[in-house]
Amino acid sequence: MKSILKITLGVALFASLSYSSEQFAMSDADRAMYADLLDANPADMMVQDGKELLSKYGGGDAGLAKFLHVSEEKLPAFIAGFPRYLPDFKKVVGLGQVIQALMVTNGNKAFALKDPKMFNMVAYTKSLANDEKINIDVNANQQMKDAYALGEKTFNTQRGGRGLSCLSCHSADVIGSILRTQPLPDLGVNNSGGTWPADRMTKSSLSTMQHRFQGCMNNALQAVIPLGSAEMVGLEVYVTNKAKGKAIAIPGLKR
Repeated sequence: MKSILKITLGVALFASLSYSSEQFAMSDADRAMYADLLDANPADMMVQDGKELLSKYGGGDAGLAKFLHVSEEKLPAFIAGFPRYLPDFKKVVGLGQVIQALMVTNGNKAFALKDPKMFNMVAYTKSLANDEKINIDVNANQQMKDAYALGEKTFNTQRGGRGLSCLSCHSADVIGSILRTQPLPDLGVNNSGGTWPADRMTKSSLSTMQHRFQGCMNNALQAVIPLGSAEMVGLEVYVTNKAKGKAIAIPGLKR
């Protein structure tokens, strides 16, 4: 009975996919809004807010570089390698966890990873690496290898009430088709690793990659994986690696 249910749910998913051209993925109004926002991304203001917050609570760029044991000159390239293993943490971490620790080191209470102020700080921090190519190294050490493997497993595992996985919407078989008015992207070609945090047009808010993962999990009726957990960081490692070599451009713009 369980296998029949999964088959039924899978058929329902693929029945909802459209293989029409991308012109039907947005209304004319949404398309016009997207064109306007390319020139004036509202998230630019949130990135600026993140800069001010980092200065206030973490000592700015210099404080971040010192905390990460790199020079300010090398900071952009170093940031382009996140998520990464940091000996001080003894694990693979994302930028949000680094900022939390930096805030505490500077005598402040850390923002929660889900706090919009944290999203702004992560966006600013990653924007320091704008135009740098993603240089994540999933073979740098055993911790990165393990994080990548966990991320791949999380990406491919079917779970939740609909029996779906990330792969259900991002496999080669369905990439380019349209679901709920949106084309399903190739996460590597689409440079997901280099364009999150991003402004969500339909949400009028800035969101991080991990937060976007949570939104997908909610839609798929899956138990939501906590931000900053080993599984969530691994998932970010796995997806970021798909865009390795592509240029970072923060804030991104997503529908």
